[in-house]
Amino acid sequence: MRVIAIDGPAGAGKSTIARALAARLKLHYLDTGAMYRAVTCAAVQRQIPVDDRDLIAELAREVIVEVQDDGVFVDGEDVTAAIRTPEITAAVSAVAANSGVRAEMRAQQKAWAVERGGGVIEGRDIGSVVFPDAELKLYLTASPRTRAQRRVAEAGGDVDEIERAIAARDHYDSNRADSPLTTADGSVVVDTTGLSIDEVLAKIEALI
Repeated sequence: MRVIAIDGPAGAGKSTIARALAARLKLHYLDTGAMYRAVTCAAVQRQIPVDDRDLIAELAREVIVEVQDDGVFVDGEDVTAAIRTPEITAAVSAVAANSGVRAEMRAQQKAWAVERGGGVIEGRDIGSVVFPDAELKLYLTASPRTRAQRRVAEAGGDVDEIERAIAARDHYDSNRADSPLTTADGSVVVDTTGLSIDEVLAKIEALI
């Protein structure tokens, strides 16, 4: 398998860069964060409290999550837009910290890669936990202000409020017990602050 793992905090440009890199290398692309958002969306729709660890883990094992080129689906329902709402964004960290959910999602991510012979896979624990032997492990980051400004450009909102939310998410993800956000051994840190997409891609392609 040819796996390129891209990790990093929210707003660092992982999805944009991973998708573009996959296209250039003619590899498949997987946004693992969308998988956790999909489970969160399913929980909210079913009115299951996201802090009920057992029920959420059971839900993750039962629902069929599909992350495709044309959208994200849960049991065949298109949730592409729904998983990006503020309600899901506020709740996804609790679901992603659930060890039962992470075990199921990791198994699905590995199966996805095996089926496709690899791919460009992005998330928060891809290089450190899911694919520690990836061909290339990248950790994309950017200043909190830059990340907040990108979110505002994409979806609007107050930049100061979003920057505070990003800082809170960083702290939560970095301190969770299961697969915390971290720079994997052997990964290359790429700071995307002030760089264009093409400039970031050029840095990455020089490493391959």
